[in-house]
Amino acid sequence: MNKTQEIERSIIKTYRKDIWHNFIKGLQDYQMINEGDNVMVCISGGKDSFLLAKCIQELERHGKVHFTAHYVCMDPGYNEFNRQFIEDNAKLLGIPLEIFETNIFDAVSSGDFKNPCYFCAKMRRGYLYKQAKQLGCNKIALGHHMDDVIETTLLSMFYGAEVKTMMPKLHSENWDGVELIRPLFKVREEAIIRWRDGNDLTFINCACRFTEGCSLINDGTSKRKVVKEFIKKMKKDNPNIEHNIFVAMENVNLDCVIRYKKDGIEHSFLDEYDL
Repeated sequence: MNKTQEIERSIIKTYRKDIWHNFIKGLQDYQMINEGDNVMVCISGGKDSFLLAKCIQELERHGKVHFTAHYVCMDPGYNEFNRQFIEDNAKLLGIPLEIFETNIFDAVSSGDFKNPCYFCAKMRRGYLYKQAKQLGCNKIALGHHMDDVIETTLLSMFYGAEVKTMMPKLHSENWDGVELIRPLFKVREEAIIRWRDGNDLTFINCACRFTEGCSLINDGTSKRKVVKEFIKKMKKDNPNIEHNIFVAMENVNLDCVIRYKKDGIEHSFLDEYDL
């Protein structure tokens, strides 16, 4: 058994309960992949997207639902080291990587943006939808995991003053016929890290030109980092804190909400208070 086969086997054997089972459960619970779908799996170079690619690949080979997949990496302007690092990992993992070029880093660096990360992410999303259309894909798979969902829920409350979360799937507002899905929705980051370390794998965290070398570090300055630390502290008193935050978004009681929005229209508890 070669290294690639060992990595593949670990997903369905060693980490079957925490990764494969939760991957399949997320797909089934939210009906993410259906018969005849053509899925564009987005690979950024990090641990999450590469694990996503391997799970989709395993499902494509042996699953009961018949679909096709393209394993795509968008090059926004990586330096030579990071580009080669991604290509080497794809080869090691046995992923038929399709790379397409963009000039996103040049575009962002030439502009006067207070938040270059926001504009970079927005431009990436546009290029991905365009590429999906060109490939004839009706779905785009991203590698967000359960911890991303939990953290996004708190980020929205703490910094956005609203209650909303990251959705397991959603239709594009600007690209007809294309749907975004998140197959790792119920997979914990801790399990992904164990899979990575258990197979002695190394992935980049960030290949951004503006923070060269960040593939090896995390500066800890982001709001998401603050939320991670908050959850870590809360977990000392309540070990179920992450599970509770995640499930809370499936148990919203509108009878106990002062105001909420539906399809852009605001509703109030007063609307039916005296009826």
